[in-house]
Amino acid sequence: MGSESKQQGVSSSDAAVNSSKEAASQPQAASFALKGTSEKSAAGTDVKDDGRSLYQKRIKIYPRAIKNGWFDRWRWALVWFTQIIFYGTAWLQWNDRQAVLFHLTERKFYIFGFVLWPQDFIYLTGLLIISAYALFLFTAIAGRLFCGYACPQTVYTEIFTWVERLIEGDRHKRMRLDESPWDGRKIGLRLAKFSIWAVIGLWTGFTFVGYFTPIRELLSEVVHLDVSGWSLFWMLFYAGFTILQAGFMREQVCKYMCPYARFQSSMFDRDTLVVTYDAARGDPRGSRPRKLDHRSQGFGDCVDCGVCVQVCPTGIDIRNGLQYECIGCGACIDGCDDIMEKMNYPRGLIRYTTENALEGKYPDKHVVKHILRPRTLIYTVVLFVIVGAWIGTLINRNPLKVDVIRDRGVLAREIEGGEIANVYQLKIMNTDEAPHRYRVMVNGIPGIHVQGAQLIEVEAITTRAVAIEVAAPMGSGERGSNKVEFVVESLESPVQSTSEKSVFYLP
Repeated sequence: MGSESKQQGVSSSDAAVNSSKEAASQPQAASFALKGTSEKSAAGTDVKDDGRSLYQKRIKIYPRAIKNGWFDRWRWALVWFTQIIFYGTAWLQWNDRQAVLFHLTERKFYIFGFVLWPQDFIYLTGLLIISAYALFLFTAIAGRLFCGYACPQTVYTEIFTWVERLIEGDRHKRMRLDESPWDGRKIGLRLAKFSIWAVIGLWTGFTFVGYFTPIRELLSEVVHLDVSGWSLFWMLFYAGFTILQAGFMREQVCKYMCPYARFQSSMFDRDTLVVTYDAARGDPRGSRPRKLDHRSQGFGDCVDCGVCVQVCPTGIDIRNGLQYECIGCGACIDGCDDIMEKMNYPRGLIRYTTENALEGKYPDKHVVKHILRPRTLIYTVVLFVIVGAWIGTLINRNPLKVDVIRDRGVLAREIEGGEIANVYQLKIMNTDEAPHRYRVMVNGIPGIHVQGAQLIEVEAITTRAVAIEVAAPMGSGERGSNKVEFVVESLESPVQSTSEKSVFYLP
């Protein structure tokens, strides 16, 4: 996927690698200011840019295709993995319902065998904490792994770029097409590309909404053109959002919109694996014939072909050092390794390595050993503790929830037998996917009991509110407020038991 013809710049015989002109045609987004330029202001006067301008006009980037690169294969494997999960999970069934459904209308979250209610918001909080610590851990180990391989922006940009290459061709053809006048061919290619983008975007928006309203019902509504206003709005909004970011904005999202790019460096240290150019081995740069003994001529291994820049999705030159725009995708590694093989040089001029290894403090083969260091060990321990606690509480979660409120509209009164009765509103929430019969008991005062039937039937995934009357002998407690406890337990599953405190009034 995404593979094109052989990278130009190295012939099969004795040609030199000389693509620096191509690299020059690929602008490098290495600075924010346009220095040394002179423009007209709105008033028509000359305004010279002194290098302190806040904005830079976007220079379009045309990423070059990579042929069977190791990191490219990993990136596409993650594209397939994430999209199979996203598009496929919405159609899975569980107990005659959608397996994963965040039903906003019913205010229930169905996640396979779990049914979570708004009262279970704490589990979402735990999941966010786990995600944050996992991000800290992965970043400390190997930089922006998430950004380069699994971030939705990267994934959909990869998909949309693949469609673009399929229709318009690789880098040079796309550049020539943009510069060419509008004619029938150009209009046809653009219509074909935008049409496929629209289909991908609409299907993505449809799937996204399908996680919040039953997707099979949504499909029927779409087929019969009977989609509700909100569902239609969010489908079109998410589709447009996907097309805008993955089709047009692309690297601008990573460079200017994503906050992670701004604070990632605080999680790096000198033993963090990052994409790095080995300047000691590569410099001085320069083109040369393949059979030339470049060392005797004072050259480094870098042939200055510019391929590392041409394949970069954010348009940076990694040879200038690690920059915040780098998303750690490894595309420059694949491109450089291909050139090194053609020149019969060792691979790895650009590679994942650490700052300490690059400075010679330990060899590259010991890089993996330095993954286990105090920072990563602390992150790992904390992450495992949080994950274990989160899973444990989720598995042992009690699907029975009870609320007890004394009915203040009904005063304590004397009933037959010389007892005092209080009325309570009992709300029983059965979050289990099976019906249950619940026994209601009360204690706290000698002789206190529930008047009438003590069993309450509640259907699966249902909340039932009932009024019950509780009585206690006169003089069994103190005058005024007495603390009591309601105990509700399931007859079908005794482990489903819970208690709630309330008060009982004696005149």
